[in-house]
Amino acid sequence: MVIIPAMTNSNLEQVTVTNLCHAPSGLRVDAATADRVVLGHHRSRPTLSWILPAGWANAQQSAYQIVAASSLDGLLSQPDLWDSGKVTTAQSLFVPWGAKPLTSRQYVCWRVRVWDELDVVSQWSESAEFEVGLLKTSDWSAHWIAAPGEPSLDHRPCPQFRRTFNLDQPVTSARLHVTARGLYQIHLNGRCVSSRDALTPGWTDFDRRVHALTYDVTEQLNNGNNAIGAVLGDGWYYGMGHLGSFMRPQDLGIYGKTPQLLLQLEIMLADGSTQRIVSDEHWKCHEGPIRYSSIYNGEHYEAAFETPGWTQPDFDDAAWQEVACSALEPQTNVEPKPMPAVRGIEERSPISVTRRAPGRFIFDLGQNLVGWQRISSPGRRGQKITIRFAEMLLDNGELYTENYRHARSTDELTPAADGPITWTPAFTFHGFRYVELSGLAPNVEPSPDMVTAIVLHTPMQKIGSFTSSHAKLNQLQSNITWGQRGNFLEVPTDCPQRDERLGWTGDAQVFCPTSCFNYDTLAFWRKWLIDLADSQREDGALPHVAPDIMNRSWKKRGERQKDYAAAGWADAGVIVPWEVYVRYGDRGVLEQSYPMMCRWVDFCARQANDFILKQAIFGDWLQPYPQTFAPDNTWDARKGDTPEELIATAYLGQVSGLLARVARVLNKHEDAVRYLSLRDKVRQAFIATFFDGNGRLTVPCPTQAGYLLALGFDMLPEKMRPAAVENLVKLVHEADDHLRTGFLGTPLLCPVLDRFGYSDLAYTLLLRETYPSWFFSINQGATTMWERWNSYSKADGFGDARMNSFNHYAYGAIGQWMYERVAGLAPDPEQPGYKHIIVRPVPGGGLTHAAAELQTLYGRAVSAWRREGADFKLQVVVPPNTSATVTLPDGSTPHRLGPGEHQLHCRLS
Repeated sequence: MVIIPAMTNSNLEQVTVTNLCHAPSGLRVDAATADRVVLGHHRSRPTLSWILPAGWANAQQSAYQIVAASSLDGLLSQPDLWDSGKVTTAQSLFVPWGAKPLTSRQYVCWRVRVWDELDVVSQWSESAEFEVGLLKTSDWSAHWIAAPGEPSLDHRPCPQFRRTFNLDQPVTSARLHVTARGLYQIHLNGRCVSSRDALTPGWTDFDRRVHALTYDVTEQLNNGNNAIGAVLGDGWYYGMGHLGSFMRPQDLGIYGKTPQLLLQLEIMLADGSTQRIVSDEHWKCHEGPIRYSSIYNGEHYEAAFETPGWTQPDFDDAAWQEVACSALEPQTNVEPKPMPAVRGIEERSPISVTRRAPGRFIFDLGQNLVGWQRISSPGRRGQKITIRFAEMLLDNGELYTENYRHARSTDELTPAADGPITWTPAFTFHGFRYVELSGLAPNVEPSPDMVTAIVLHTPMQKIGSFTSSHAKLNQLQSNITWGQRGNFLEVPTDCPQRDERLGWTGDAQVFCPTSCFNYDTLAFWRKWLIDLADSQREDGALPHVAPDIMNRSWKKRGERQKDYAAAGWADAGVIVPWEVYVRYGDRGVLEQSYPMMCRWVDFCARQANDFILKQAIFGDWLQPYPQTFAPDNTWDARKGDTPEELIATAYLGQVSGLLARVARVLNKHEDAVRYLSLRDKVRQAFIATFFDGNGRLTVPCPTQAGYLLALGFDMLPEKMRPAAVENLVKLVHEADDHLRTGFLGTPLLCPVLDRFGYSDLAYTLLLRETYPSWFFSINQGATTMWERWNSYSKADGFGDARMNSFNHYAYGAIGQWMYERVAGLAPDPEQPGYKHIIVRPVPGGGLTHAAAELQTLYGRAVSAWRREGADFKLQVVVPPNTSATVTLPDGSTPHRLGPGEHQLHCRLS
């Protein structure tokens, strides 16, 4: 036992310490992990989180102490920013910053120690560091710069910008703050500053806010002459107008016609003075070798336009043009990016290569993915190499690209000399499994190392895993995670390959719980919820997609903005914040989104007629075997048979009830009463309109989805539910024990059947091999989730190419049931963030084992079971500072467990 003095200015004189090797870990500032210095943080009042010491596996926290300083030396001696003292609480997540609000550029170093329930104190944690970015637009003295003139539709080379500057003494620190309307790459003295990031600064509603990133460039500056350079691409700012059936080529430039750069380099010199280099009229520009770039259509690179050494100080730029310069508008929010930029996460090599013709080859990566290709091949001067992409092959072995619709998704590379070339695009991305190279010399022999795939997505820590004794169930989990990776690129896109790639709200809300298990998506969802709030109409209506590119297109054409208020889609504005809160315990996500949530539900209440709402628009999207529409009525057939007013009213009941729960969490008690009353009135109207007294739907075409919405959202009184369940089961049996559900009904299917005593039927549907089912696509070779249950079949070929993505995560929502019921690891909404864990596995389907493991914000949680005959064995790991309630499948009394590893068993009949 050792006596350690308290911090110099602490109100604790001395503490008793044991287990000096044990200290808190996993320090986080807001949603950012502390595995590195967090630069450009976005909040003046952050929250801090940590995990209890690993050696305290059986412990609960009783108190904490946080200290923070403006230097590491200060942290170890006398913290000058904050000393919380000993705070008696079990809270270890999202502890509010308790000192003065932080200011732009402020550096913070902090650490924490904790006490257990026996008042034993831990060792101090390792320190964590973060640095605040430029929080206000007024912090910027830079101007927007752009290439002069307005580029045409057909000639849009990516401009290069540069300027030189001199430093007359050594540099002690330097921070580069940068953003763009468009996409940027930044170079400093011949090195790419932004090489770790891709597609920066990302996508927002550029009229409302623009995200900036911060880079530490201290080591890249010279004492003497320096040069800074930038390349701009169109990105989402200009190039989002060519969107299939929604938009036309003339809609290009939906945010603006010309990409712009905003850059501010702040340098501290050895004598304590500062120097600031900003984007302004002192820069020059020139057309670069990227002759064309487009999110949808690809990138064209002509090496003959390269200007070697253009980012070096001694480069002669006398022939370069002056830039166009404009003031930063005060109404534009330029703010630090609240999540990491997109990055290259891994590389994959082809599993095979096929010669299709002399100089033309197709490479198979073995996995449908999203990202770039790195080409390494022989090149000939002036001979264009064309690179095309596809998710699938036709029967004749050629690329299937019809489902890309108007997206050309083609890169072109023209070498300037004979010899080996290595090239990767900069300002586009593709969804693909197959890569075709053509234009190579006829005598070139194919080699797999000619193509390397670079997987791109928003960085997300892998936190969850699911395994089972069923190989196809494990493949389904792989398809779910690859679908998430492919579509969590800056926003939660519906698909990553065709002329769409938008943040569709309906897909997002059904998949959100699954996504939060597989990866740490807290920062990702928080950012997207800001996009959604930015897109909300003044009357409270929410759009189909966020950022809301679709209504911007209608507005530009002078037409009515009509893409709003779709039931099950716009309801993401309530459902996603709630689901994120349940899984991470971040009350801040509710506080951030609460005004949006209220305005949306209030809008729906006003639109309802006697509490019946009709605004479904998309219905139960892509329900198989629709019965009530003519074959040529393509749009309505996609919406399925469930009446729009049933779907919309059920969702109004659901979101008003969720909003009442949110209001209680936020201590807004009057709001809670009001929204609970709304939910009850909607329920009564729903029952009277859509059901008879025998729990039977009264609509012309009763559907599985109709019953699932009524039961899954608790729209029926308890006495009516058993009959409604029987009617649902009857419909499933009439479909030969197959699903008949689309985007909205499918996520409820297995959970509802399981909840009401039909877990065996839920397993039957989950493990079905024939159409429509999850395994059907796997049997056709799927490596990601598909948009349709039959996007392709070996017997019938490809589905309707107008709506036929092979990377579409919505049906991956089944993952939630797999993790929470098959394996049995679920959060408790009443104690969110897995503060209390519900372990309730349901064995079935012939499985002999299943396991879910999750790195919660409290630590590692596990539910893993194995069945050998009648013996059922369950391993449960409960993280420190949490508890769990375990219900075994034999129906015995639930077990209340504390932190630690536990082994339980029972006998099943």
